Order: sequence, then C-alpha cells, then structure tokens
Amino acid sequence: MKYKVRYSRQAIRDLDRVWAEVYEASKSAETAEQYVNDLLDRVEDKADFPKSGSPLYYQDSFTGYYFVVFKAYLAFYRLENDVLLIDRVLFGRSDYMRCLHLGTDQ
Repeated sequence: MKYKVRYSRQAIRDLDRVWAEVYEASKSAETAEQYVNDLLDRVEDKADFPKSGSPLYYQDSFTGYYFVVFKAYLAFYRLENDVLLIDRVLFGRSDYMRCLHLGTDQ
C-alpha cells in the first residue's frame, strides 16, 4: 500500500528555511530549488515502504518517528493510518530531540 505524503505547516516552514540556507551558501536559486526537490524526492520515496526509514529511539523506546537523511538534513515523519506525515525537516547537527519535543519537559 502506498502512503499519502503530507507535510505539517512547520515542515513547510523548515523547507523554506532549507531553501534560504542553500541559497545563501550557493547564491543560486536553481541550486537551492534542486536541493529542496531532491530532499523531497528522498522523503517521498518512503511512501511505498515507510518503515524503511530509520526509527528514532529515545531511552530505548521507539518515539513513533522515523527519519530520512538527506545530506546535512533530517526529515522526521510518523505514520497515521495511510498517511506519511512529515513533521519537521531539521539540520542534522541541531538539537532535533528538543525540536521534536522528545526527551524534554516541554
């Protein structure tokens, strides 16, 4: 079964930030656009086999999130019925556990 891919509002804002960061580094709108499109392709490849992403664990427990690595970024998603919901797209060296509100008191 192929899952529908949906992006949260925050994930869309994250993708805008990724585009801006790549544009700032490359000074090329074409490069930034291609980078984001390639990232989206990598994520959407998981629609056929969503559990093939890397499961995210915290304190030896599965958090409900999977993630996909694309160059310097991680796309975090979870499964809801037949939907693959992308919640966040974050820089790999960020404190993504805090951004996902995992392992914090938030």
